[in-house]
Amino acid sequence: MRFTQKKRRQPPAVIIIALIDVLIVILIFLMVTTTFKNQIPALKLALPESSQSKPGDSQEDMVVLTLASQPPYFYLGNEAVTTNAFRSRLQQAVEKNPEVRLSIRGDKTTPWGLIVNIMDMAKEAKVKSVTAVTQAPAANQN
Repeated sequence: MRFTQKKRRQPPAVIIIALIDVLIVILIFLMVTTTFKNQIPALKLALPESSQSKPGDSQEDMVVLTLASQPPYFYLGNEAVTTNAFRSRLQQAVEKNPEVRLSIRGDKTTPWGLIVNIMDMAKEAKVKSVTAVTQAPAANQN
């Protein structure tokens, strides 16, 4: 004898519209947060001014070193490097391509001793050309 009736359970209903709304919000959040990436997000430079500044050359056979005014001083791309790591990477670049050039992007307040050390490392590695990245004086800019 059964005193209770067996109830038929309905399968749980999944509300797809609510899931789609949540996924769209997550997608929008990810799209917005990934567009704020900069090449060098924490490094701001005040380039020295030069009346002899020219537009930049191609980056194909060039190693660009950024010198900051605060430690860590040396940056290759987005990555902070030590002097020894920079020296070894510069030598590797010269071994791959003997015509490689070094371009130094330095802040106005970068210690002069660091620039001299970089130029010495470039001579030791037999780099053909060392240039400095500058900007045109404020009066000459359009």
